[in-house]
Amino acid sequence: MAPSIDFSKWGWVKEASNSTTTSKKGNPVVVTMENPNYSVLEINGPDSAFQPVNRDRTKNAKQFTWVLLLKAHKAVNCVAWLGNSLCSLLSSVKKRLFFGAVESDESDKSMKAKLLFRVIVAFLVMAMAFLLFELIAHFKGLYYFHNHNLHVPQTWEIKGLFHEVYVKWLEFRVDYIAPPIQYLSNFCIILFLIQSIDRMVLCLGCFWIKFKKIKPITVDGNVEDDLEGSNYGYPLVLVQIPMCNEKEVYEQSISAVCQLDWPKDRLLVQVLDDSDDESIQWLIKGEVAKWSQKGVNIIYRHRKFRTGYKAGNLKSAMNCDYVKDYEFVAIFDADFQPCPDFLKQTIPHFKGNPELALVQARWTFVNKDENLLTRLQNINLCFHFEVEQQVNGIFLNFFGFNGTAGVWRVKALEESGGWLERTTVEDMDIAVRAHLNGWKFIYLNDVKVLCELPESYEAYKKQQHRWHSGPMQLFRVCLPAIITSKITFWKKTNLILLFFLLRKLILPFYSFTLFCIILPLTMFVPEAELPIWVICYIPVFMSFLNILPAPKSFPFIVPYLLFENTMSVTKFNAMVSGLFQLGSSYEWIVTKKSGRSSEPDLLAAEERDSKAMSLQLHRGTSDSGLSELNKIKKLQDTVPAKKMNKIYKKELALAFLLLTAAIRSLLSAQGMHFYYLLFQGVAFLLVGLDLIGEQMS
Repeated sequence: MAPSIDFSKWGWVKEASNSTTTSKKGNPVVVTMENPNYSVLEINGPDSAFQPVNRDRTKNAKQFTWVLLLKAHKAVNCVAWLGNSLCSLLSSVKKRLFFGAVESDESDKSMKAKLLFRVIVAFLVMAMAFLLFELIAHFKGLYYFHNHNLHVPQTWEIKGLFHEVYVKWLEFRVDYIAPPIQYLSNFCIILFLIQSIDRMVLCLGCFWIKFKKIKPITVDGNVEDDLEGSNYGYPLVLVQIPMCNEKEVYEQSISAVCQLDWPKDRLLVQVLDDSDDESIQWLIKGEVAKWSQKGVNIIYRHRKFRTGYKAGNLKSAMNCDYVKDYEFVAIFDADFQPCPDFLKQTIPHFKGNPELALVQARWTFVNKDENLLTRLQNINLCFHFEVEQQVNGIFLNFFGFNGTAGVWRVKALEESGGWLERTTVEDMDIAVRAHLNGWKFIYLNDVKVLCELPESYEAYKKQQHRWHSGPMQLFRVCLPAIITSKITFWKKTNLILLFFLLRKLILPFYSFTLFCIILPLTMFVPEAELPIWVICYIPVFMSFLNILPAPKSFPFIVPYLLFENTMSVTKFNAMVSGLFQLGSSYEWIVTKKSGRSSEPDLLAAEERDSKAMSLQLHRGTSDSGLSELNKIKKLQDTVPAKKMNKIYKKELALAFLLLTAAIRSLLSAQGMHFYYLLFQGVAFLLVGLDLIGEQMS
């Protein structure tokens, strides 16, 4: 049994004054335990058992050595990782320089289209000359550029010819170069703030929609409610699949459309093939014939001359006599796969809403995690659909038609002038004209259509060039119609200032000018300054807002910010070419697809096709039919042409410009500017060497 100990008799509770005695050691106390399991405890003083342990004494030399070895091991691993990464990067750069093909876009064939590249090269040459000049001045002990309030030396202070030239350069820089750069910088900052406010307003509108759970609703809820088992209650729907030389994806889109849950006698599928490759034409014909034999009402159309690109293709199809019997037309590009209930989710919104012209569905991407490029594209497009399209659809009943995954009222198309071939953005063109005629649009964020993102930077760059040059073409031709239209003043203001100028023109202008031209120049002209909040804080905050609709992409926020600035050179070039009709402003290049969305079904499709073909052969197919089947089978086994990555001159020139400016920023000890210029220059280098997207062997 444990002994009973009265601690109050030990004298530990004393006055505070006694605790300040110089001697802490008291009389020894010996406690003898009655239970033999307890040992004898000797206490030399009242506070000795509760004194803090001096941990420093417990650390001997051996433990300290082990700590140093562990830290050294971590440092060596970090250096080794950085070294391996640098070696891998240099190896990739070396291979790309030896085996990569220099960019040969058709836009480079025009002398006017080469103007931007020549301007960038001129800035690069000037920057390297200025850097060399400043380095010589630095090693000669001339540190005037460290102080923004420059003190120009007097005559008696000048030492030598180089010193005199350097002083003249300082005077010229302060009086003639810095002021225009600062004025342009302030102008771009104002545009940057206006565009940031617009983006924040859109995000607030999206939050409000989510908070209030606002969604477009149908008048009668379901199209099947009034049918009572009869197909005659279903409206006639025309489905169009425009395509051109898209061998990788034609099968999956035709298959998905032919499986739409809609009465077959109320549905007509038009496969609008503009392919100039005869082998691809045969493959598409074979797919159409296969579904036609299954009872699907499907038609194959081919134009000999591809005039007007996609707009000409759709216009030609709408001129068919039988189209006038159809009330609605749904459009899907060759890589889109609608769900079977797509029409039953979209068509009911037209009932009881005679002013409704368009129902637009959302895109989802089967290959969004394929590589870094597709992840960054997914961030942009998620914001476009979740925020821009949804907010404009709810509050304005207007947005730009995305060209696919939408259903149009045929009457609205006809009254708005139909498809026109005057620009490369026929979808935005028809949307603007329908809006000017008083028609309304609905966006359904819950109705999603599977599609594919371009996986190579070459395909993505050409797509972005078309998407940013076309709106400027359209702005030129439709501005008089907007001004003279009968819509309200607010709608005109929204179309001109927000829809076209702010989001299509100002955004690529300031992002390229401010972050790719002005910022590097301020390193060589320190009298013109860019605030740190313009370079870092606001861009990071806006990137955070852009990435909110795709929360799983938050780890890529820094690459996203750098990549968006990198793409500004392509968007700026496209915007200028479209606005002033330069280079390839009216050029349509079909975005290359890989057909990844059909990969899980390849084995099943091959087995199904082989069974169907063998069955037809056993039934005694005619000689002509047998020859066609053999021809299609040979074409399916055709080996694709060899591809190779390219080298992009504009991006590489900007990479060297930014890296040169980063070196210059070290002389003036501008830390944040150095890191930004360094990382942005590396981003331009990776993009210029085509190391960001799909890598060709």
